[in-house]
Amino acid sequence: MERRNFIALSGAAALLPALPAFALTQGSAKKLIDDLVGQINTVIASGKSEKQMFSDFERIFARYSDTSYIAAYAMGADGRRASAAQKRAFSDAFQGYVSRKYGSRFREFIGGRLEVKGVKQVKNWYEVEATAFLRGEAPFTVTFQVSDRSGRDLFFNMFIEGINLLLTERTEVGALIDRNGGSIDGMIKDLKTAS
Repeated sequence: MERRNFIALSGAAALLPALPAFALTQGSAKKLIDDLVGQINTVIASGKSEKQMFSDFERIFARYSDTSYIAAYAMGADGRRASAAQKRAFSDAFQGYVSRKYGSRFREFIGGRLEVKGVKQVKNWYEVEATAFLRGEAPFTVTFQVSDRSGRDLFFNMFIEGINLLLTERTEVGALIDRNGGSIDGMIKDLKTAS
């Protein structure tokens, strides 16, 4: 190829929209949740203290979930009046809060396990269904919604026995803001110790 043609083609390629290297597929959505479930099961079976488990769950949540989307959704309309610093502080506090809250729920799984059962496409994301098996209790469903909107395959919502993480946390955060007289800083402070 002549140098001039190579330069012309390179310039034309630079004008094309950037495409993700890999698009989300049923297989990649399942793999993400298989890996997530494996990590959760490892923590559940670890015999670590509750505090250590919460730390592990926070790390897992940060790795496998679209934390920026979940935090923005949870803050809802109040996010429009929050400063960039408040949004960052909220996102950090929210990640710890969700890890404590759902980590304590996953702690109930000690002696049990999660198993991925199936995947289905819904619009431009996938729902990955898992079954939770706990000692002495009937199995129940945990559903993860997976998207690649952030540029990585991550879960952006979770249902435990039909309870929607996004809607539940938007309600909880809204109630914390109300209890603090509309103060975002007050809500963030309370969120740091909430579970």
